[in-house]
Amino acid sequence: MPLYESVFIARQDVSAQQVENMTQSFTSIVEENGGRIAKSEYWGVRGLSYRIKKNRKGHYVMMHIDAPANAVHEMERNFRISEDIIRYLTVKVDELEEGPSIVMQNKGSRDDRRDRGDRGDRGDRRDRQPRAESAARETKASEEN
Repeated sequence: MPLYESVFIARQDVSAQQVENMTQSFTSIVEENGGRIAKSEYWGVRGLSYRIKKNRKGHYVMMHIDAPANAVHEMERNFRISEDIIRYLTVKVDELEEGPSIVMQNKGSRDDRRDRGDRGDRGDRRDRQPRAESAARETKASEEN
């Protein structure tokens, strides 16, 4: 059977539980039409690049699908019918990736970052006197010489 990756974005004002229920209903649609969902990932609420139907954020869900084309068409038809889905994209792929997706891998890497206080010499800049005071001191020192 053909392999697909499908991502849909649900409106921000629906709850995470409702998004989970939508994912289950789309899974059942695919299974009823002879396919299966190999993996499903909830990416959380993320900002959109631009407004879509007056929404600035949305719940992102990705599904790996192993199903015939008619099952995917039926799922996409239900995406279009649902008022809670603001965008979707389904892509046919040669093989499904194992393990977590890139988005899920990057989510954990944010914890590895340093604190803001560790950024270079910014602490030194705060200790310095304002430019006007240092310029006045330099002028005064040059006049004394």
